Amino acid sequence: MDNSFENAVQRDSVPFRNDIVGSFLRPQVLKDARAKHAKGNLLLNELKKIEDEEIIKLIEKQIAVGLNAVTDGEFRRSWWHLDFMWGLDGVEKSDIAKGYQFQGEVTRAETACLSGKIKFGNHPFLEHYGFLKKAAGTDVIARQSIPAPAQFLSELQRPENKDTTMRFYSSMEELVKDIAKAYQDAIQGFYDLGCRSLQFDDCTWGMMCDKNYMKLKLGAGFNLDEMAALYVQLNNAAIEGHASDMTITTHICRGNYHSTWAGSGGYEPIAETLFGAENVDAYYLEFDTDRAGDFSPLRFVSNDKLVVLGLVTSKTGELEDKQTIVNRIREATQYIPINRLCLSPQCGFASTEEGNILTAEQQWDKLRLIKEISNEIWK
Repeated sequence: MDNSFENAVQRDSVPFRNDIVGSFLRPQVLKDARAKHAKGNLLLNELKKIEDEEIIKLIEKQIAVGLNAVTDGEFRRSWWHLDFMWGLDGVEKSDIAKGYQFQGEVTRAETACLSGKIKFGNHPFLEHYGFLKKAAGTDVIARQSIPAPAQFLSELQRPENKDTTMRFYSSMEELVKDIAKAYQDAIQGFYDLGCRSLQFDDCTWGMMCDKNYMKLKLGAGFNLDEMAALYVQLNNAAIEGHASDMTITTHICRGNYHSTWAGSGGYEPIAETLFGAENVDAYYLEFDTDRAGDFSPLRFVSNDKLVVLGLVTSKTGELEDKQTIVNRIREATQYIPINRLCLSPQCGFASTEEGNILTAEQQWDKLRLIKEISNEIWK
């Protein structure tokens, strides 16, 4: 090892040196059960039993590959973000004309729109987390992931949803206030169940890196700086006042659906606002391809915040070359000291229930590689 890795040490808290973003490929038995339930051929309690069994198996596999923080793989969700939004009071599931546009593919045409004022009430994710926490035991951390407040705001601002949103909120100030309050209540709800690791999944920043994407979505007149300031203000308002022993992190990417992507562009346009002003403890960042740019925007990461380098792709099954990953970590130390860096896949393996195009064993091989690299660098 050269001087860039000198004195590199392991961590005993989130984020860990070898880490994950959260979602895993759904087993076929789970896919079949969800399809039967959707057709009315499987009762809800029967579906829940299968979900419980598969989540327990998943936790065991995560521990077996050396993970210190585990998730339920998002096995009870259809989407990485919409299911949480649908669980909020004042929000309902809605079908629209066209889904999200990815490179060469379009998703299912679903969204979350308002049916009233936004509140956090008896949300189903609380029960889901309670099961995960109990099943995970005391030797590992049970992590909860939810879409960032900015991601929720972005969904409500989609062209299909704007009129409905304005029906209940006449001003952006009022809307932002209610979203922030709902998230504060959500954070407290998870905390009361024992959650000490909460992750905001947030594609809004990745999309803002892509000027063409934003022009298509919002028109040529959108103001990137104003949007970035609003999003960081909202995310910070949601975090404000949370318990000091809860670690709150965020994951940023450019879309992840069936091994495709939605946006391109380095972090530079939003780096100063996102890395300098958002009050999270760590950033899980996509860096698996040239589409994410170089590491230089990391110079804006403020204070002692950590960066989890998403250098291993979750989109394909081909296993990365270990030395190439090590070299890239070494390159990142030009901007962030080695003991403020960690390693993970660039995204989850199944942001939606369709999942990416790789096998379950390839998924686990990637996590074993990350663990191996972590053990070599951070002693």
